[in-house]
Amino acid sequence: MRVLIVEDDPALSRRLKQALSSAGFAGDVVDNGHDAEWMGLQTDYQAAVLDLGLPGQSGLLVLKAWRRRRLSLPVLILSARDAWHQRVEGFHAGADDYLGKPFHMDELIARLQALIRRTQTGEQGAVQSHGFILDEQRQSVEDSSGTTHELTGMEFRLLRCFMLRPDAVLSKDVLIDQLYHHDADAENATNTVEVYINRLRKKLGRESIRTKWGQGYHFRGNRE
Repeated sequence: MRVLIVEDDPALSRRLKQALSSAGFAGDVVDNGHDAEWMGLQTDYQAAVLDLGLPGQSGLLVLKAWRRRRLSLPVLILSARDAWHQRVEGFHAGADDYLGKPFHMDELIARLQALIRRTQTGEQGAVQSHGFILDEQRQSVEDSSGTTHELTGMEFRLLRCFMLRPDAVLSKDVLIDQLYHHDADAENATNTVEVYINRLRKKLGRESIRTKWGQGYHFRGNRE
């Protein structure tokens, strides 16, 4: 899943990107309001972590601009402005969640995971699809027989893309866009996607991810 990080503190943005990467997210960092507004409208992000105190224009103005353009991107506001009326202002502007600084990174990641689950599946609990249950904390998956399969970082990220969009046909371009940072090498990324799809098939069953020739792949579990 690809996430936009809007934060003008370089040290904090590095920490956020590293922590989100460890949790299976590809994060793009923007440090000002004008670029944030443009990136949000141009790129298919699954969520945004948005600071309010930004150079150029404030995070609230960025958020209002996104909502005026009908962008439904889930937004977690991250800000030192943590008074109750500031939170209310953020929610009125279109925020989906609000976390005050200072914060615990584990809480931010948990909130972001829950936000994406609610937005994409309508579910509050674990990501489930076709008899498989994804454990986002341990980065493993349990099949319908109760067997747990450990996943590498890339396997986890790829499987989560499929399970959050069950039955959707996902092209290689869509998968690459969600799995990699914007500066990734396209040719190597394409080859890597194919390698890890084959690895998932070996763990979960050959028919768990099916190829739609000329279109992409879709996740079907072991269902016939």
